[in-house]
Amino acid sequence: MTFYSFSRLLGVTLACAASLLVPALAQTDFPAKGLRVIVPFPPGGASDTLGRMVAQHLSTAWGQPAIVENRPGAGGNIGAEAGAKAPADGYTLTLAAAGFMAVNPSIYPKLNYDSATDFQPVALLVRAPLLLVVHPKVAAQNAREFIELAKRSPGRITIGNGGTGTAQHLGGVSFGLAAGVDVGHIPYKGSAPATTDLLGGVVDAQFDNLVTLVPFVKSGKLRALAVSSTQRVAALPEVPTLAEAGLPGFEDGTWYGIVAPRNTPKAVVDKLNAELLRMLSQPDIKEKLLSMGLQPAGNSPAEFGALIRSEIGKYRTIVKTANVKID
Repeated sequence: MTFYSFSRLLGVTLACAASLLVPALAQTDFPAKGLRVIVPFPPGGASDTLGRMVAQHLSTAWGQPAIVENRPGAGGNIGAEAGAKAPADGYTLTLAAAGFMAVNPSIYPKLNYDSATDFQPVALLVRAPLLLVVHPKVAAQNAREFIELAKRSPGRITIGNGGTGTAQHLGGVSFGLAAGVDVGHIPYKGSAPATTDLLGGVVDAQFDNLVTLVPFVKSGKLRALAVSSTQRVAALPEVPTLAEAGLPGFEDGTWYGIVAPRNTPKAVVDKLNAELLRMLSQPDIKEKLLSMGLQPAGNSPAEFGALIRSEIGKYRTIVKTANVKID
C-alpha cells in the first residue's frame, strides 16, 4: 500500500468516525434550540392545559423556548399525524391522549399514522377520571335522578363529547350501557367547544375530564353529578362516584402522556423522560394536577409503550361491543 493510499484510507476512516460522532454529540447537547408540543385538540381542554404545563416546565428547566401548537380535528388524528411525521430529533413532541392513540385505530377505517409503531413513547403524565355534569336547567340533582330522567325520555337527553370515538365519548357510551339508558351522544371538535354548548344549554350533559369542567362546577354554571373513578377525587370531594350512585363496579377514564416521532434517539428520549418525571415529582405540580382532578402518573418509555398497546386492545373490544362507528 502506498503512502497516498494509506493516507486516503485514513482520511475516509476518520470522516466516517466523525459522522458517527456528530449525532452522538448532538444528542448529549440536546436541546440546542426551541421545542414545540403538538396538542391535537383546541385550546382550553385538558390536553391543552397539560401541553402548556409541559412546555413551560421544559422551557424553564432547559432555558430554551417551548411552544404549544394546537392542531385540532378528526378526533385528534390531524395533530397525531403531524406529530408522527415530524423530524425524529426530539424537538417536536405530541401530547398523547387515549382517544386518538388507543381508540381511533378501531373506529377509523384508515389512519395516516400507526399509534403503535409511528411514535416513540416518552412518559405517561396523568390518569384522568371523567365527570358527569349537567346544565342547571336539567331536572336532576344527582346521578340517580339523571338516570331515571333518561329512562323516562329515551333518546331525548343529550350528552356532548370531544369527538366520536374519544375516550370521553366511549366513557359516555359505557355509562349508558351500564345504566341501561338511551341517550344522544353529540360529538364536537374537542372538549372546549362541547363545554361551550353545554353552558349555553344546547346539550343537556357532558361526560368529560375534570380539568375542563371543574371551574364551571365551582362557579355554579354546571352541576356535577358523579365521577367515574373508584374513589372520590380531591378536586370535588363532595361529588360521589358512579358506583356510589347506583352503578356498582363502574370505572372509566382516560390518560395523557408525551410521545415523540419513531426513531427519536434513545439519549434524547431518556433525557426527556427524566425531565418529565422530575416535573411530576414537584409538590406544586402535583398539587395543581390533583386540584384539576388529574392523577399524576409517570413511567418509563417501555412501560408507556406497553400501556398504549394494551389500551389499543381494550378499546378494540369496547368499540366492537358498542358498535361505535364514524359517520
